[in-house]
Amino acid sequence: MPETITLTERLRHLVTTRTSVERDSIAVSLVDAALRCAEARGIDRNALLNDAGIAPAMLDSPRARVSPVQYGKLWHAIADALDDEFFGQDPHPMRRGSFVLMCHAAISARDGAQALSRIAGFMRLVLDELSFDIDIDDKRVRIWLTDRHEAKPMFAYATGFILVYGLLCWLLGRRVPLLSAHLRCPEPVERDEYRLMFCDELRFDQPRSYVDMSPECASLPVVQSAATLKPFLRDAPANFIVKYRNPDSLAARIRKRLRQTRPCDWPEADQIAAALNMGEATLRRRLKQEGLSVQAIKDALRRDLAISRLADTPDTIPQIADALGFAEPSAFRRAFRKWTGVRPADYRRER
Repeated sequence: MPETITLTERLRHLVTTRTSVERDSIAVSLVDAALRCAEARGIDRNALLNDAGIAPAMLDSPRARVSPVQYGKLWHAIADALDDEFFGQDPHPMRRGSFVLMCHAAISARDGAQALSRIAGFMRLVLDELSFDIDIDDKRVRIWLTDRHEAKPMFAYATGFILVYGLLCWLLGRRVPLLSAHLRCPEPVERDEYRLMFCDELRFDQPRSYVDMSPECASLPVVQSAATLKPFLRDAPANFIVKYRNPDSLAARIRKRLRQTRPCDWPEADQIAAALNMGEATLRRRLKQEGLSVQAIKDALRRDLAISRLADTPDTIPQIADALGFAEPSAFRRAFRKWTGVRPADYRRER
C-alpha cells in the first residue's frame, strides 16, 4: 500500500526588490462554511482556527480574506479532527489518506479520460450519497454530480469538485476550461466566490448537477509521474485551491496585467482599455456585467498582495504600505482593517 503522506503547507515566496510572486486569497465565508461542517460534529472552531493561523476576529468581517496556505491548513485540521477529507458531508467518511490513494490510482493513467474514470471510480468507493459520473462526447466532458436524495449544500459540491478537478488539472499540467456548471442547490450568498472557483456560467436550483469541461481534456496526456507526486501531495490542497480558477473573464485579464506592474504604477481605466484594444466605455460596461469596476479590481488585488506579503515576507508594515502604493502606513492600516476586520500587525501575529 502506498505510504500515506502527512500534508503540510510550506510557504514558498520569491522576494525581489521590485515585486514578488503573489497568490489569490479566499473569502472568509468559505472558512466559515468549512468550520460549520466541523462544529456540526462537535469540533471546536477556535482550535481549528489556531491550527490554521487564522485570527477568530476575521470571521466577524464578511469581507475578510485568508491565504490559500491558511485555508489549506484549515482543510487538514478539519480532516484530521473528523478523520474525513469530505468534512462529514456524506454518511460515509472519506477517511484520512483517501486523497493520497486516489492520486496513486490516477497517476498512471494515459490521458484525461482515463484519469477522470479512475478518479470518479475512486470517489464512488469512498462516498455513499454523492457520486461523480463521467460522460464524454465531442462537445464537452461532463462530470455528473449525482446525489441520491435531497440537494446538498453548495459547499459539499464545491468540496468534492475541487478535489476531482484540482487533481485532474495537475495531472494534465494545465487548467482545463470549464464551460458551465448546473447545480441543484439554492444560490448561496457566496455565489461570486463560487463563480471564481467554477465559471461565469454557474446556475443554481437546477434539476440535476453537472459541470461541463472543454472536450479536448479527454485526449490530453497525463504529464505527471510518481516523482512529481510527492511534492504535489506535500503542498495540497493549498497548491490547487485557487491555481485553477477561471482566468477567462475580463476581470481576470485585467488582474493579470496589473500583477505585472508595481501598484504605484498601475494604469488608469483608459490605459487598460487601450492595452486590451477596446474603448473605455466598453471596458466599463463589460466589467459592470461581471459585477466589478477597475477600482474594485485594484482594491481586491491590493488586498491579496497585502495578505500574501504579511504572511510570506519579513517586510515591515511601512515597507508593505510603500510597495502597495499607499502614501503612508496609516492609510494602509485603515485599508487592511476594512478588508479583513483586523489590523495588519494583529494579522501577522496570528499567522
